[in-house]
Amino acid sequence: MSKLSRRTVIHGSLGLAAAGTIARPFIANAAATTATAWWNQGFVPEEDASFRAMVADYQKQSGNTIDYSLIPTGPLMQKIVSSLTSGDVPDVMSHDTQDATVVPQNAWKDQLVDLSDIVEPLKSQLHPTAYLASRFYNSVTKKRGAYQAPFKTGTLPFHIWNSLVEKAGLKVADAPKTWDAFWDYFKPVQAKLRSQGMRGVYSLGLQPTTNGPADGNNIFAYFLAAYGGYGIVTPDGRPHLDDPAVKEGVIKTITYITTAFKQGYVPPGALDWSDADDNNAFHAKQIVMDLDGTISTEVAMIHDPEKYNDAVTLGLPNDNSGKPIPSPLTVGGAFIPKGGKNVAVAKEFVKYVIQPKVAGAYLKSGLGRWLPAIPSIVKDDPWWTDPKDPHRLAYVQQGVLGETVPRDYAYNPGMSEVNAAQIWGSAHASVIRDNVSPEAAADAALKHIGTILAKYPIAQA
Repeated sequence: MSKLSRRTVIHGSLGLAAAGTIARPFIANAAATTATAWWNQGFVPEEDASFRAMVADYQKQSGNTIDYSLIPTGPLMQKIVSSLTSGDVPDVMSHDTQDATVVPQNAWKDQLVDLSDIVEPLKSQLHPTAYLASRFYNSVTKKRGAYQAPFKTGTLPFHIWNSLVEKAGLKVADAPKTWDAFWDYFKPVQAKLRSQGMRGVYSLGLQPTTNGPADGNNIFAYFLAAYGGYGIVTPDGRPHLDDPAVKEGVIKTITYITTAFKQGYVPPGALDWSDADDNNAFHAKQIVMDLDGTISTEVAMIHDPEKYNDAVTLGLPNDNSGKPIPSPLTVGGAFIPKGGKNVAVAKEFVKYVIQPKVAGAYLKSGLGRWLPAIPSIVKDDPWWTDPKDPHRLAYVQQGVLGETVPRDYAYNPGMSEVNAAQIWGSAHASVIRDNVSPEAAADAALKHIGTILAKYPIAQA
């Protein structure tokens, strides 16, 4: 889900101090004040334009100034980590992968401001999964708090080239409705396309990568959910590494992904893919289908109607027994570090951003790459479910209207360290490169996870 190419850092300070503060809901009527914000640069220019418009509207209404920087994903993460380490922090931050990385870890360390006073009033409107996935454990207070204010969510839908499937004599609509059979359906496409001269094409965009940082972990989580093993950590934050269902799910996931790789259905370079590489491979038609976060793959082609309409976006099939698979939900928003110079204005800005009308307009103008954290936004605006668009409807049905679950790092911050260690990618590599059995690879991975989680005991006050 990462950007294919990144532009240089865009820095802006609109400085639109209004002559008189306009009294509006959620906006302070105090003297004009400046807050600094670091925000993830968008995947497409429309996202950045949408953010600027939202900031301008806030400044006009409040009389405050948001001195913001729009920064690409990788450099922004480096700046966030450095600032939280040094204590020289901005007032508010937002990063596309914060819920999996810096927020769980720094909530645990008591380095973030609890935003419950902002989030709780909207609890009844928030998607239940978005609400739960924004409550992280603080090891100092021994309780959970809202350490991010959620306004966007995302799932992993399937991305498929319709023209390639049809060129192989198949139809996407005929794909089976259960997990393994669905993936298997696309395997023969590879040989049929190669017989027609497309020698460099592969069927599957699976990611047994040891590089990361996110996509390999994300796809592993979805396979675990499909195989009934999504319970390494339960909502109470406690690990269940000896649960037979968990172990079976891990073994099945490693087995399916590594077997498909060994059989030649996955590009050999996938062992070292970064988060952008599957997007690049899909756009180059090196892979027929992919399971990847958000609809960034399609949004990148929105100004090329032929390609945009050729791609197909699908939600998840059922599991192998025919039951619906809950989608692990990525939840993003804004967070405020302790030690900022203007926490009060930062909180006012965050309160403004997460209001339904504001967040809805922001995400819509950003072309719907991210889904709203408040379901009424998509229910009240037909743009989100317009069947004329070949991608948004399936994405909304999966992430907003379908069954979802929080990611396990919301339950225990140790799982963010697990992801950073690329334990699943290492398990795949041991099977592929060293001929370790999937069972042995699963045992080693679960043992490593246990060592990490032992550092994060959850004891609710």
